[in-house]
Amino acid sequence: MLALLVKRLLTAIPVLLIVATLTFILVRMVPGGPFDADKHLPPAIIANLNAKYQLDKPWPQQYVTYITRLTRGDLGVSYKYVNRTVRDILSEAIPVSVQLGFTALILAILIGVPLGTLAAVNRGTWIDVTAMFVSTAGISVPGFVIGAFLIFIFGIWLKVLPVALWESPWHMVLPSLTLAFSPAAYLARLTRASVLEVLEKDWVRTARSKGLSRWSTIIKHALRNALVPVVTVLGPLTAILITGSFVVEYLYAIPGMGRFFVTAVTNRDYDLIMGTTLVFAALLIVTNAIVDVAYQVLDPRMKVEG
Repeated sequence: MLALLVKRLLTAIPVLLIVATLTFILVRMVPGGPFDADKHLPPAIIANLNAKYQLDKPWPQQYVTYITRLTRGDLGVSYKYVNRTVRDILSEAIPVSVQLGFTALILAILIGVPLGTLAAVNRGTWIDVTAMFVSTAGISVPGFVIGAFLIFIFGIWLKVLPVALWESPWHMVLPSLTLAFSPAAYLARLTRASVLEVLEKDWVRTARSKGLSRWSTIIKHALRNALVPVVTVLGPLTAILITGSFVVEYLYAIPGMGRFFVTAVTNRDYDLIMGTTLVFAALLIVTNAIVDVAYQVLDPRMKVEG
C-alpha cells in the first residue's frame, strides 16, 4: 500500500506541470490584463506595473520564469492584494476551505450512506420512495437555493444560527449543511444502487440461511462490499468540496479559497489563479491516491495497478 501511495504521488509531478501549463495558456488567452480595469491610472504607470511583474515579456519567457519559480515553491505574488504573496493568501484561505469541505464531506457520508442503505433494504416501500424523492431534490436544486432556504429558516425566521462569516463552530453549521446537501443526495442514490446489487449475490443469501439476522448480514457483509463504488467517488468529491465551494463561500461570506479564486478571475490576477488551480489539482491527486489505498482496505483481494 505504501509503495502504491508513493507511486501515485510521484506521478503528481508531471500532472501538476501539465495543469500549470494549460492554466498559464488559458488565463493569458482571455482578453484583458490585470491592470486594464484601472482606467484612472496613466498609461505610463500601467506600463511600469506590467514591467514590474514581467507581463511585458513574451509568453514563452513568462512561462519559463513562472515554472522556474514554481520549482522553488514560489507561487508568485498577487497583482491586486498589494504586498501579499499567493502563498500568504492561500495559507490563510486553505484551512478555512478544508474545514468547510471536510465537515460537509462527513455530513454527506453520515446522511447519504445510511439513507441509501435504508432505501435499498426497504425497496418499494414509502421509506424508499421518500428517500429517493429527497435525493432527487438534493441533486436537482442548486446550492444557492438550498443556502437561501436554510438562511431564511434558521437565520431569519428561527434566529438560532448565524448566517455569515466564519468565527465559531456555530458559523459552520449552515454552510456545511448547504455544501453537503447535494453530495449526500448523490451518495444516497449510489449507495442504494450498490446495496441492491450486493443483496442479490448468492453469498448474501447463504449468510442469511446460516442464521444471521437481516441487519447483521447487511452491516457486516453486504455494506462493506457495496461501499466500494461509494469510496470511488470520495476522492474527487473531497477535492471538489474543499476547493469548489465557490457559491457557498460567497453566499455566507466565508474567507476561503473559493472567494479568492472568484476575485482572482475577475481581476485577472494570474498568479493567484494559477496557485488556486494547482492546489485544487494537488488535492485531487492526493485524495485519489488515498482512495486507491482504501480499495485494498475494503477488499484485500483488489489489486490497484500503478
